Amino acid sequence: GKNLVSGFITQEFRQSVNQVLSSALLGKETANFEFPLFTKSGERKDILLNATTRRGPGGEVIGVIGVGQDITKIREVTDEHERIADDLSRLIETANAPIFGVDTQGRVTE
Repeated sequence: GKNLVSGFITQEFRQSVNQVLSSALLGKETANFEFPLFTKSGERKDILLNATTRRGPGGEVIGVIGVGQDITKIREVTDEHERIADDLSRLIETANAPIFGVDTQGRVTE
């Protein structure tokens, strides 16, 4: 098969992905490592990778087991929420009118 790092990982992330895989070959697990992967059609996917050592029956290292999750949609929603929160914070900070909070009893709380 194709080499995972050189065949599927962008140049920018090859060194870090290779480090994760190399560490797993030495028995050091990596959890929640994020990197982009591009589909055959060129679409970017954000991947959350967990890598662990794969061992044979005698305990010898025989490879790496990698579990990748496509977190593209989650990342998009999170980014949008952060953008909205930033916009609201800027609006409040630059408002030329009083901004206040009222509780359910009609009392001013902020």
